[in-house]
Amino acid sequence: MQKYEPQSIELKWQKKWEESRLFRVVEDESKPKYYCLEMFPYPSGRIHMGHVRNYSIGDVVARFMRMNGYNVLHPMGWDAFGLPAENAAIKHGVHPAKWTYENIEYMKKQLKRLGFSYDWDREIATCDEDYYKWEQKIFIEMFERGLAYKAKAPVNWCEQCHTVLANEQVVGGKCWRCNSEVVTKDLEQWFFKITAYADELLEGLEKLRGKWPERVLVMQENWIGKSHGAEIEFKIDGLDKTIKVFTTRPDTVYGITFMSVAPEHPIVDELIKFHPEYEKVKSEVERLRKQPKSARLLEEFEKEGVFTGAYCISPFTGEKIPIYVANFVIFEYGTGAVMAVPAHDQRDFEFAKKYSLPIKVVIQPEEQTLDPETMTEAYEGPGIMVNSGPFTGLPNEEGKKAVIKYMEEKGFGRGTVTYRLRDWLISRQRYWGAPIPVVYCDKCGIVPVPLEELPVKLPKDAPFTGVGNPLEKVEEFVNATCPRCGGPARRETDTMDTFVESSWYFFRFCSPKYDKEPFDPRASKYWMPVDQYIGGIEHAVLHLLYSRFYTRVLRDLGYTDIDEPFSALLTQGMVLKDGRKMSKSAGNVVDPDDMVEKYGADTVRLFLLFAAPPERDLEWSDQGIDGCYRFLNRVWRLFTDHVEDVKNAKGVFDYKKLSDAGKKAVRLTHKLIKKVTEDVKAFKFNTAIAAFMEYINDLQELEGQIKWQDDNERVALRDCFEKMALVISPFVPHFADEVWELLGNEGFTLEQKWPEYKDEWTKESEITLIVQVNGKVRAKINVPAGLPKEELEKIALSNDRVQKWIEGKNIVKVVVVPNKLVNIVVR
Repeated sequence: MQKYEPQSIELKWQKKWEESRLFRVVEDESKPKYYCLEMFPYPSGRIHMGHVRNYSIGDVVARFMRMNGYNVLHPMGWDAFGLPAENAAIKHGVHPAKWTYENIEYMKKQLKRLGFSYDWDREIATCDEDYYKWEQKIFIEMFERGLAYKAKAPVNWCEQCHTVLANEQVVGGKCWRCNSEVVTKDLEQWFFKITAYADELLEGLEKLRGKWPERVLVMQENWIGKSHGAEIEFKIDGLDKTIKVFTTRPDTVYGITFMSVAPEHPIVDELIKFHPEYEKVKSEVERLRKQPKSARLLEEFEKEGVFTGAYCISPFTGEKIPIYVANFVIFEYGTGAVMAVPAHDQRDFEFAKKYSLPIKVVIQPEEQTLDPETMTEAYEGPGIMVNSGPFTGLPNEEGKKAVIKYMEEKGFGRGTVTYRLRDWLISRQRYWGAPIPVVYCDKCGIVPVPLEELPVKLPKDAPFTGVGNPLEKVEEFVNATCPRCGGPARRETDTMDTFVESSWYFFRFCSPKYDKEPFDPRASKYWMPVDQYIGGIEHAVLHLLYSRFYTRVLRDLGYTDIDEPFSALLTQGMVLKDGRKMSKSAGNVVDPDDMVEKYGADTVRLFLLFAAPPERDLEWSDQGIDGCYRFLNRVWRLFTDHVEDVKNAKGVFDYKKLSDAGKKAVRLTHKLIKKVTEDVKAFKFNTAIAAFMEYINDLQELEGQIKWQDDNERVALRDCFEKMALVISPFVPHFADEVWELLGNEGFTLEQKWPEYKDEWTKESEITLIVQVNGKVRAKINVPAGLPKEELEKIALSNDRVQKWIEGKNIVKVVVVPNKLVNIVVR
């Protein structure tokens, strides 16, 4: 018997695959296309087990679809710009480009060693000049259409990374990269006008329902945050100015007891001049401004503020309303000011309780009376308007419309819609990113670099000190000539957010070497959209939302005619060890290289696909991977013990002439094909593998009963072994190809047609009938499948074991579940 030696088998087949260019793909109009894509990695140096899981899932899908007759695009590349490369330059004195390309080289070897079916001819790295050249072209076209613009804005600033962060990159008040506290600064920054597409992005989610995880759709819906309500102007007492607020609850305007404004609101500095303790209040406002915005949004974050000393006037009652600066109001959301109704808003309630501010009930729920003195929380539900002037007595939903109509007639408010979504801040004060292709001219202003001068390349000699923007220190880069007037100009030294590169890379994969435009329209028309996208849910409102926006921009610029880049999305869970995410700091990392060296790539893939459904987190288990290795050894032994028996068997077998064991082996094989086909289509890889394990157990039980010397039986078993090799090929491709070859076949399993099953052979010919008496199991009888109820009842009642439990007793009723059980109720 041959020993299973995964190392030599896998290297042998990887060499053959590469030499034959097995994974290379071109457009083929005669075949249906299928574009399978896993989110490409950042080249950090080594792949981790989360990568291996993600790519194993994608590889099963890609291989399965190819064997089912699809022309499959399955590419891989590198999301290669980003801070870690720059940090390595600062720490180790290695240029970011050198660090990045060396990492790419090593990680590429790792991926090849795992046997993934990537078309490496299509490999891209986003730091390549022939990639970001096209990104710069798209930027200029967006700039010319007003979709890219520069504006002064309060931004999230990371002191440690010395860069601006988008709102989505601030997690719990900290930088998503280095985990240090984020502060707020006012800076001139570049933005993409994603808000121009807010409604379209929201409406597009409906097309994705059922194909994307509902959780992701809800997260995007909430992030876009469309709200219907009213905008109201409040005059400031003693100042010829107003404060504008947006509210979704105009029915509660008579319950306003104070006004809250964001610490960053430009009116704040004027308002606090009214306060007798100006310096103290100013200091408190500065403290509030330094609190991270993302933390201030958290429900559990302490609500705090300070009285400005100023008042505004209610346009409804004429009452003076104190104005507070409050940390839970964010300047970028709504108008940066909130009318506070503590009786009917929980944040306002907590704030009012803390600062002993009045609470006024203006909505009473039916069959309950709210008392401000005894309320322990805000009432935010429906009810009847009370203490609300002419609107008292109206149901609050009706009251909303009536209040808006009244405001519009009086001219101090209007019904409107707002969005939580803010424009995408894309400029970064870093080196290792795509340069923004504009210059600043004193005479002409902001001028795009001419298209023929693209790409604007990163200078090779920038200094990496860890302080400030390296590009500002390279005079040859900064000093430029204005393309319009020929005068001196200063080049933009900010680079683009790395999420820009990942917002269109899937288009570039369609034609990675195309040199006339960002991508070949003919190729993208054939391949796009991506049919199956696979990646982590942490990208729900980052990469996935940006990609949906950018695709629509490309559509409007005339590059594509699609709206949505990803038809279907699978978000895989994390790989955990000891209940925690694997990380160096936690000391619980399992190195894929070590596992491949010990067990082989097929075992590693098999375990990651078997240990949990793909959308769930997976707990790493040494016993689990060891079990998968032992299982493959069992399969290998079963096969190699009989390969010589079946290898030369040719022709078509006669099912009727097979032994009972031979017939059962054929039926088991066809049941396996059906189960695996259905499960792979539903991404139930773990149950598909479980079915295969059960199949091997059943075959081993039959092993001694099969007539291995019978010619007809040998042909049948060869057919079973061939089908088995094809069915396991997407999961353990090296193993499958070795089995395929040992059977005397040529080529690769990936080139074969996915096996079909005969429906009649998937049905059981015999079942085990459970017989109960008063609900307790008294007998198990093997009977032919599909017998009618009357026949099953007769068999059960005449069984000797059952007879002794019903003898001399009155049979009340007999319940028959076809093909399963008979329950006899006696007294």
